[in-house]
Amino acid sequence: MNEMKRIITALLCMVVFAFSANAQTALKKVYNEEINPLEQIDQAILKAQKEQKFVICQVGGNWCIWCLRFADFIEKDAEISKFVDDNFVFIHVNYKPGKKNVDAEKAALGEKMMQRLGKPGRFGYPVFVVLDENGKVLHHQDSSFLEEGQGYDKSKVMRFFRNWTPKAVKGL
Repeated sequence: MNEMKRIITALLCMVVFAFSANAQTALKKVYNEEINPLEQIDQAILKAQKEQKFVICQVGGNWCIWCLRFADFIEKDAEISKFVDDNFVFIHVNYKPGKKNVDAEKAALGEKMMQRLGKPGRFGYPVFVVLDENGKVLHHQDSSFLEEGQGYDKSKVMRFFRNWTPKAVKGL
């Protein structure tokens, strides 16, 4: 009977472990770690010029749970998603702070990108960088001011987005 209890306990532990591992990885990875972030930003600026929008760079990485939570949050909220699509070219710009597990070329590229964006990493991750249609940095948004509990607050997020639309900034 003791052997049966051990087997059942072991099986239950495996099931619990599998569910908890799956719950932690359930968020969709949104950062493309293979593309050149400077080219990604340049392409977004060209698109913003054509569409008369601003660019928002969500800087972070698939390693950052808060980055993935934000991406999931705005994707699942139809009102926020539509507002962002209507006013911005929104991109996920991959950055891995530190030198561990990053080859020298990617590290140098990451540093150039951070320099171009005004060194926003001082705010933590994710950090949002608002660029005008010409690529000029208008604002760095510390994401901690948008949080509520273990997620994000819709009214704070919408306030951030509303205050940085081209219409709001240019007074159109």
